[in-house]
Amino acid sequence: MLLRLPRTRWLALCLLSSSVLAASPDGVVAVSHPAAAAAGARMLAAGGNAIDAAAAVQFALNVVEPQSSGIGGGGFMLVHLAKTGETFFVDSRERAPAHARADMFAPDGLPMTFPLASTSGLAVGVPGTLLGVDTALRRWGTMKLADTLAPAIELAGHGFRVNRFLAEDIANDAGRTQIQPETAAIFRPGGVPLAEGDWLVQPDLAKTLKLIAVRGPDAFYRGPIARAIVRAQQRGRSELGDAGKGRMTLTDLTRYKVAIRAPLIGHYRGWTLAGMPPPSSGGLTLFEILKLLERFPLGDASQGYGFGSPRTLHVMTEAMRLAFADRAVWIGDDDTAATPQRALLNPDYLAARSALIRPDRRMDTPQAGDITLQDDSAATRPKLPRAREESLHTTHFAIVDRWGNMVSATTTIEYTWGSGITVPGYGFLLNNELTDFNFLPAADPATGNPGANDVAPFKRPRSSMAPLLLLKDGKPVAAYGSPGGATIINTVLNVTLDFIDHGMKMQQAIDAPRLSVTHAAGKLDCEGGQAFMQPAFSVATQDALRKLGHTGLGAAGTDGCRETIGSVQAVVIDPASGAHRGAADKRREGTVIRVER
Repeated sequence: MLLRLPRTRWLALCLLSSSVLAASPDGVVAVSHPAAAAAGARMLAAGGNAIDAAAAVQFALNVVEPQSSGIGGGGFMLVHLAKTGETFFVDSRERAPAHARADMFAPDGLPMTFPLASTSGLAVGVPGTLLGVDTALRRWGTMKLADTLAPAIELAGHGFRVNRFLAEDIANDAGRTQIQPETAAIFRPGGVPLAEGDWLVQPDLAKTLKLIAVRGPDAFYRGPIARAIVRAQQRGRSELGDAGKGRMTLTDLTRYKVAIRAPLIGHYRGWTLAGMPPPSSGGLTLFEILKLLERFPLGDASQGYGFGSPRTLHVMTEAMRLAFADRAVWIGDDDTAATPQRALLNPDYLAARSALIRPDRRMDTPQAGDITLQDDSAATRPKLPRAREESLHTTHFAIVDRWGNMVSATTTIEYTWGSGITVPGYGFLLNNELTDFNFLPAADPATGNPGANDVAPFKRPRSSMAPLLLLKDGKPVAAYGSPGGATIINTVLNVTLDFIDHGMKMQQAIDAPRLSVTHAAGKLDCEGGQAFMQPAFSVATQDALRKLGHTGLGAAGTDGCRETIGSVQAVVIDPASGAHRGAADKRREGTVIRVER
């Protein structure tokens, strides 16, 4: 179903859902929830631009997808300006507080368990989403912050129907909505989890958004809300004692700064890609995988590299394993310690890494590469830190306005339900972003490990978020991204390969099944459990991968591709006609809204 919103009126679209490819020379919004898509369309219909619409979408997502993102979290927003051709990233990633220490998740030398650490105040980073949105609006928007908050205030105050996605996340929360009484009161009233179709009203959140509409970000980073945040993150799980209490102070909140970053630029088969640089690993790891794969004739079925063929999936898997080995050691917050971006994308280094990929066999577990290119002995290479649990949640949206300005934004509170701590009286969840750091300090001069993702004061934890802009001959063609923790990188990779190498339209590329490996020694995950995921990865193909030694697919002769990976929202500008299109992901309640002139 295609939703059209004339600029002259505001339609009640909160109960509509659409997963379509919509063509338009005007504004297009692609979001994972219809109510949030409607909020963005409302801004475009009122004459706002893509940045105005992005602000409204983000605030609305705090209401309707509270388990995934909100003002208690952070994110990255790609902004492309049609008039100048410039692209910027607004980095509102959470920061560690001033009192953070490298060993704070392992105070006795042993790492805390993730479930306990991630639901304690110790995991809460200084939130950046609100200041990031306000910064983007002030620089490139045309509307006031209060105007973009209006749809979210209405949704929070009047309520909305709980969809399947939210209901499932409440029911299958591993206890995260039950630990803190304020969170349970919202999502499990009377001890009963909200179900699909229930009506959810959030008066405390509405009050908070109204205060921000009047006073701006100062209402959040100073005063009563700030004091409430600090008190809330001092809660810890009893099993951890005082070690689990948060370390954030009021000074940390007032000192928080947003960073405006230039994009990381990559190239693949004549296309240009603008991606998020560190502290996200998204752009750098994605570009490394693409360059590792560029020597293979992906898309050429006559050579065995058609979509979903054993060779295609095998070399994709091997490239992921190599790049994630590098990610684990070398990538962190570039503001704290320089990430070797040029070295990781050096053509000679990439050629040496790509040569490790053999089409007829699975390599042994790769280590991080020697970025000096001077010593190829495995003994001198840093050891990989242990893999940790990551949420498959977060959210992504994409927007193009009638002038051609584009936004691709990924935002999060980290794990599903973040820390599980709702700020009392104010109705929003706090993130557990600091668990994206290494639990055990990894810095080791003897092996050359720089500890790029070790905890440090004011440092941003490494992210996987990968909002992307795809350009051809210098002109923007598509903006997209995905949620999904470390799988974000591979989700964006799958869509990029499907679009460029396999010649799919954007909606086809989004619908197609995906494959992911997020650790050098990790198992293979792949999709196929839903009818729209076509063309499917056949059992014969899976058996071929099993014979090569890939794990995670179950027994031979069975269909092991049953996962759901990511949720891509995209906007496209047709190079030939200039038409604007949107594509949304059926894996969530993806919605495209076209705003006519």
